[in-house]
Amino acid sequence: MVSIILVEPSVPGNIGAVARIMANFGFDELVLVRPKCDHLSEEAQGRSKRARPILKNANVLDALPKLDYLIATTSELGTDFNIPRSPVTPKELVELLRGKIKGSIGLVFGPEGPGLSNKDIEQCDFVVTIPTHKKYHSMNLSHSVAIILYELYGSFGKVKVNADIRPVTDAEKKQILKMVDEIVHKYDFRTQTKRETQMKLWKKIAGKLFMSKRESYALMGFLRKMLEGK
Repeated sequence: MVSIILVEPSVPGNIGAVARIMANFGFDELVLVRPKCDHLSEEAQGRSKRARPILKNANVLDALPKLDYLIATTSELGTDFNIPRSPVTPKELVELLRGKIKGSIGLVFGPEGPGLSNKDIEQCDFVVTIPTHKKYHSMNLSHSVAIILYELYGSFGKVKVNADIRPVTDAEKKQILKMVDEIVHKYDFRTQTKRETQMKLWKKIAGKLFMSKRESYALMGFLRKMLEGK
């Protein structure tokens, strides 16, 4: 299941346009986090055309939902020193999802204008960005949604993905990160900043790997050996 998550959207027409695009590509799970406007307004419903049921059934939340994977979107590229904004492209996203799409996945889009904050992004497993011209890289919200859903539908809409592979759950990912945190504190990292950097890196690695349940068990076994000093 793939949910489209809009964080603090402020333009009703954009929400309606996103609903219409979702219907175009066969997606129907819309989540609105702290919306700044009425998603059932005349403007929103007018832009949604025949996708009004998606608007009416949208989940309105105060925080990001708990899903197996949260994928942030951003137009602001990071560097080696800005870990939260180390992105993949939509095509690379498709490759990461191939064979792993059985779990619950959320595509997280930020507010019009500022986009997602680092705080929002740090709650996600990894980041996707749409390559654009360097002189004008910010895209309209609904256009960004359209490009990413097009890539997903083009790869998965007509092709059966491998549903026999059980993906790692959110609880198992948290257990892995808990073990990593224990290892980081066990070994001598000189500063709190370095320890925090290690945790951010490991969170991004865990997200980008898209591990299966069996792979997660193998990794936890390895980490357990490190904790035991064997």
